[in-house]
Amino acid sequence: MEQPDLVVSGEYLLPTASQTAVLHQHGIAVTGDTITEIAPTDKLHQKYPQAQHLHTENGLIMPGLVNTHTHAAMACFRGIADDLPLMTWLQDHIFPAEAKLTPEIVYTSTLLSIAEMIKSGTTSFCDMYLFTKEVAKAAQTAGMRCWVGEVLYDFPSPCYGELENGFGYIKEMFEQYSDDPLITITADPHSVYTCSPELLNRLGQVAADEDCLYHIHLSENQSEVETCQERYGTTPVRHLHAIGLLGPRVLAAHCVMLDDEEIGLLAETEVKISHCLESNMKLASGTAPVVELLDAGAHVALGTDGSASNNDVDMFGEMNSVAKIHKAIHKDPTVMNAEATLAAATMGGAVALGAGNRIGSLEIGKKADCIVVDLDQPHLMPCYNIPSHMVYAARGGDIVHSVINGTIVMQDRQLTTLDEGKILAEAAAIAKVIKNT
Repeated sequence: MEQPDLVVSGEYLLPTASQTAVLHQHGIAVTGDTITEIAPTDKLHQKYPQAQHLHTENGLIMPGLVNTHTHAAMACFRGIADDLPLMTWLQDHIFPAEAKLTPEIVYTSTLLSIAEMIKSGTTSFCDMYLFTKEVAKAAQTAGMRCWVGEVLYDFPSPCYGELENGFGYIKEMFEQYSDDPLITITADPHSVYTCSPELLNRLGQVAADEDCLYHIHLSENQSEVETCQERYGTTPVRHLHAIGLLGPRVLAAHCVMLDDEEIGLLAETEVKISHCLESNMKLASGTAPVVELLDAGAHVALGTDGSASNNDVDMFGEMNSVAKIHKAIHKDPTVMNAEATLAAATMGGAVALGAGNRIGSLEIGKKADCIVVDLDQPHLMPCYNIPSHMVYAARGGDIVHSVINGTIVMQDRQLTTLDEGKILAEAAAIAKVIKNT
């Protein structure tokens, strides 16, 4: 029988988002890419002396965070057009800047975002953007788990040009990554206001044929809703429903502008929702009715959106905001409690991506995607309730080790699969190019 090659252990092990699940002085044994044993630290050390032992005396081992909506390469636009309404930001600043993108810029900018994600506790992300062959390549280089799709819309793309070429582009991606352990390809219409019903339906057929996610921006702000009403006489959610596209494979980002009937529709059709609170707040789009969605039985996960509108991809910061804002909105301190928020960022994200049987919790037989939090810090002492600490007190910078698919991608805050210094230098060079365009 194959023996474990890695043991990750510490003071606490949090297999799920529940305080009752906490184990003291425990660790996980990893064989290849899979968790093969969960046991007390002493037992694992004695049983597997030949394994690499990654032990953190005051560490917490927990599932890696799952970021369900990103535009990773937009790290190169961080801070380029802040404090503007969504449509002004998008049409007057982002779209013109994106016209200058190259595959090389996208690759390096994605590496920059991945480095930030790994260093702040994210082990999986779902990305939709341009030149996404480069996004997938960057994820492979880093050893990062990634769902990725090339955005299609009615007008020509800086990546593939005319729309028909886009379908050829994504076909090549589906073929290239059909059996990849880390990269999963998705079908990605940008939105109802940039995609005709014909395009939306055609990509829906692609998602059905490939059995993949259908990742779309949906009801992000009032302007989107008004545009949809002018064109189609209905709201974005009802529009997708009317053309038969709402369903379990849909991953809908934002879902800010919803009425009660739409909330019920999203729940009934089992659409997965990526809640991107900090981006929505910064663009003044509003706040998604997450409490109402959850009460209706909808599935809600968390995402950061891109660094051009957040302006980071730190899921610990996102959790902190999500747990607090909805309390303030509802004037109810019990909503979006710590365990519910942490669950949305771990197992909730895994389920939203169709991977709940592989990631999202630390269980025997699941892939070894975990992070280690250093609890030996003033802002994390004393520790009475671990999920509460992870949501209200911990920060992305508290992560000391990260393991993805059984590979240590960060140890003692040092990235092991990426050259951080080189990435930062190249990002600085890219900024000069963008600033001068």
